Amino acid sequence: MNAKTLNVGIAGLGRLGKRHAQQLARNTPGARLVAACSPVAAELNWARNELGITRCHDTLEAMLADADLDAIVLVTPTTLHADQTSACLRAGKHVFVEKPLSLDVATCEAVEAVAREHPNLVAMVGFVRRFDPSYAEAKAAIDQGDLGKPFLVRSQTCDQNDPDGFFVKFAPSSGGIFMDCSVHDIDLARWMLGNPKATRVFASGTIALHPGLAECGDVDNGLAIVEFDGGQRAVFYASRTLPHGHETTTEVIGTAGTLQVGVGAHLSRVQYRDADGVGHRALPDFFARFGDAFRLEMEAFVVACRSEQPSPLTLNDATEATRIGQAITQSLRTGMPVLL
Repeated sequence: MNAKTLNVGIAGLGRLGKRHAQQLARNTPGARLVAACSPVAAELNWARNELGITRCHDTLEAMLADADLDAIVLVTPTTLHADQTSACLRAGKHVFVEKPLSLDVATCEAVEAVAREHPNLVAMVGFVRRFDPSYAEAKAAIDQGDLGKPFLVRSQTCDQNDPDGFFVKFAPSSGGIFMDCSVHDIDLARWMLGNPKATRVFASGTIALHPGLAECGDVDNGLAIVEFDGGQRAVFYASRTLPHGHETTTEVIGTAGTLQVGVGAHLSRVQYRDADGVGHRALPDFFARFGDAFRLEMEAFVVACRSEQPSPLTLNDATEATRIGQAITQSLRTGMPVLL
């Protein structure tokens, strides 16, 4: 490997995959995107035409055979994440994989075992909100004691309503609203509270606009409470039906103060006043909210692969997020609390 350059291949060139590919190709110091993989011919054509990638493969196995590649970025369907992460590690490649690592705890633990066999390789899961400057500032404030002892996190991930309900078609493989939307909130809560062990969860939800979700035992609005060892608590709200836009907000309450991140879903600092009232433009989607975080996340992965700094995330973070998310989903479907 060139001391100054990490040769990267990307698997999966859908909506998010294209964003990662553009970032790696144009704006990630120390990295060079040299290969792409997708079973969709149109996606490979996009990589060739838009990014100038000439080493294109229709299978991950073919890309892993490229000895010149140092790292792989996986932006593939959730059901493939675990097996593909293990395959990358066994092929001697660093690997970045989008969340969740798996919808099954035992499968997550199996990937952790593979990673332990390759201690010199970085395996990092894409919990992008940890890299958002506002969340990073909040975490630093908590760590330096500004809130005293944090004991409660209230966090939500709420998407603008899509009248066509694209996620209804996605529901059979998404793992449900909590695994799809709230897994980021779960990770943030653990991070902000110092990684306590979850002991019990309870969830409830309702279908406000999309009755097709009922066939999968899913909802378009859900609430969950997580109890942690030591008395800390977290409350999560997930929604698919906001009329105004995307709204990611988090509040941390401590014995000496509180902080809030993202309240109001502001697209910018501009405020409008007219005959209809006073307001501001809302964030349209998570890309608009977390553009900087996606950039910083990939930079952190590259830096870790080049052994300049340790990886800021572990596979166990992904395992614990899945453990809690699956318990919440079980509680939603049974109507009963679940012990962990």
